[in-house]
Amino acid sequence: MRVELVKRPQHSKLFSALSPLIALALTLLCGAAIFAALGKNPAEGLYFYFIDPLREVWSLHELAVKAGPLILIAVGLSVCYLSNNWNIGAEGQFIIGAIAGASLPVLLPDFQSPVVLPLMLIFGMLGGAAYASIPAFLKTRFGTNEILTSLMLVYVAQLFLDWLVRGPWRDPAGNNFPLTRRFHPDAVLPEIMPTSGSAHWGIVFALVAAVVVWFLVSRTIKGFEVRVLGASPRAGRFAGFSGKRMVFFAFLLSGALAGLAGISEVSGAIGYLQPVISPGYGFTAIIVAFLGRLNPLGIVAAGFVLALTYLGGEAAQISLGMSDKVARVFQGMLLFFVLGCDTLIHYRVRFAGRGDSMAEAR
Repeated sequence: MRVELVKRPQHSKLFSALSPLIALALTLLCGAAIFAALGKNPAEGLYFYFIDPLREVWSLHELAVKAGPLILIAVGLSVCYLSNNWNIGAEGQFIIGAIAGASLPVLLPDFQSPVVLPLMLIFGMLGGAAYASIPAFLKTRFGTNEILTSLMLVYVAQLFLDWLVRGPWRDPAGNNFPLTRRFHPDAVLPEIMPTSGSAHWGIVFALVAAVVVWFLVSRTIKGFEVRVLGASPRAGRFAGFSGKRMVFFAFLLSGALAGLAGISEVSGAIGYLQPVISPGYGFTAIIVAFLGRLNPLGIVAAGFVLALTYLGGEAAQISLGMSDKVARVFQGMLLFFVLGCDTLIHYRVRFAGRGDSMAEAR
């Protein structure tokens, strides 16, 4: 006997729309069970995880700081996934974008001008796009699997950043710590409301990008091309669309937004380069993209939900003495339930016996 997935001739539009909410509810139920298994009060654990981080104004600013890169990266990934290009390396593009943008204040600290920050943002986008072009070129030229190449390039970027901050870019006045020199004021992304919190303009970039990409995908010929090639490459070729050009378009757009997220995080939230600049935004953004149904506007809401898991993990760690890995557990469960719900909405499970297999063989 084997288990098969059989595509439903018709699927429920209601359940398809409610799938993210069902996945979130299942995640909460399983999360409560995890808290109980760890000897914690489930209600108290969920309170600290999802409610307590929203009580203070400064926490809302922190929520915006963490949601910004998630939304930016996920919006770019949505174009990739809609076009059937599986970019799993946004974390590496995030890092390279941060390095490219930070090269200006690190290598030219005396160059202080109002044009420094715009140049840093442009360099960050170009760096992320250039790094994303590597798996795109390998796929179109040699037919390599973009999932593997983009993922492996993440580790290259991480090691390259580690080498830079411990070697040639280390701050000579930094007491031997693996950090670059601090960015001068002209290289720092300003806060939106300096008197009330730390949220910077990165969240504004994310919201603008979501609206622009939504318009691109839903209201332009290019968006139609993205959707057609993603749904049926053969139909796209008959329509005169180029699959190879679409690979580059999707990867370059995704990499540029990931690079913008990287330099925004470094110049807005950190202020210098260090060996680790991301808690895994590039991978978490994959969950954000699917939780938002690959819709840039839905991704905005999903980005804030996933950002809350980072704050909730920190609150649970402080208040309940739990491991900082709890946030990753919640994120993983959420992705699992989103994919599981979508699968069961579009497919039904069938148990096929030996007789069925022999009949199919005939």
